[in-house]
Amino acid sequence: MGRWRRLRGAMVLAGVAALAACAQAPTVGGPGLPTSGIYKVGKPYQINGVWYYPAEDFAYDETGVASWYGPGFHAKTTANGELYDQNELTAAHRTLPMPSLVRVTNLDNGRSVVVRVNDRGPYANGRVIDMSRRGAQLLGFEGNGTAKVRVQILAEETRAIAAAARQGTPAPILAETDGPAPKPVPRSRIEVAGPAAGPTTNKEPSAGIVGKPVPPPTTVAGAVVEGRFVPAPVVAQMPVPAGHENLFVQIGAFGSAENVARVRARLAAIGQPAAVTATRTGKQTLQRVRVGPLESVDRADAVLTQIIQAGLTEAKIVVD
Repeated sequence: MGRWRRLRGAMVLAGVAALAACAQAPTVGGPGLPTSGIYKVGKPYQINGVWYYPAEDFAYDETGVASWYGPGFHAKTTANGELYDQNELTAAHRTLPMPSLVRVTNLDNGRSVVVRVNDRGPYANGRVIDMSRRGAQLLGFEGNGTAKVRVQILAEETRAIAAAARQGTPAPILAETDGPAPKPVPRSRIEVAGPAAGPTTNKEPSAGIVGKPVPPPTTVAGAVVEGRFVPAPVVAQMPVPAGHENLFVQIGAFGSAENVARVRARLAAIGQPAAVTATRTGKQTLQRVRVGPLESVDRADAVLTQIIQAGLTEAKIVVD
């Protein structure tokens, strides 16, 4: 559970120094305290032998396992210069720009919230996003520590808050009304909104649940707090397709039979049988190589670690 940030001191010295590109000076809202943070993408960096490639990806749509981090990092500085508040809806991601807005959906119960990405991580290999404690509470996995999730970037909203962060100006108000800053609500009083009507489909398939309906862009509830847009604690109940809750370790998707054979041979050498399935990406058909389905997050973590140690460092956990 959490971000494994106890490892952060050693790992950051090794790899995160490369994340300083694409930054602007933070907006200051007091005696030296950064409030709205900076806009930051960053250069490629390496942690524990795995390379990460930060980029502006406005089609981002991935499945995987989420974790959360909380009290040990409350009020500490995030990777883009904001102050981490475990009671706000924020998150850490390894490659998306900071700030970004993403919708995170718990694939076990259909609960979905919008969070602001303002930090780097998690650096546990098997995690796709690290939620604030509040986010984990609203999605219903604070006690378990992890959840199977889908993470989708909100492209237009992210462009809007990113443009303000680049310019050092207060974030635009994305909510329909200019109300006070959202306050945490008791878990028994969570506001629930239904999904938007008339779903559309992404042009690009997700890493796990491929080609499933994606709600069209809607107004994001929230407020501007000290120069930054803070999503409101609103939970949308999203439809989750039945039969798409299995865990896999995905090694990659390849266009050549030679690459598929090479990966399968390396997996066989460590006793991991591979499943190969076809998937469409645009007009191209790729062969997706996976191990699974796996019965639990712990088992998926163990298999992923073994595969990465065998040199297949682009492997990741997906849900399908």
